[in-house]
Amino acid sequence: MELLLLTLLCGLATYFWRAMAVLLSGRLTLDSELFRWIECVAYAMVAGLMVRIVLLPSGVLAASPLVDRIAGCLIALAAYRLFKRNLLAGMGAGVGFFVAVTYLRIGFA
Repeated sequence: MELLLLTLLCGLATYFWRAMAVLLSGRLTLDSELFRWIECVAYAMVAGLMVRIVLLPSGVLAASPLVDRIAGCLIALAAYRLFKRNLLAGMGAGVGFFVAVTYLRIGFA
């Protein structure tokens, strides 16, 4: 019974904030200073997370050499720029490089 009540309360909290977003979305302008600030904070959080993952990884990724992780990021960035800011191309190139170099290291070890 307690689990059901907890689930219902969590659902209500989620739908409350979604309803508030729907009500307020018509009054907001995307070019305002508030949204520029929110955009900057969001980019900073993503950049910080990426740096954390590359420089201080945890789990299986921590076993890979730092040079492989940095090279994968650089190749992803180059492919992203080369293919006219195509996120899928950048991610595919970076992940593909990282997977390939990992298999090559395992094969020659």
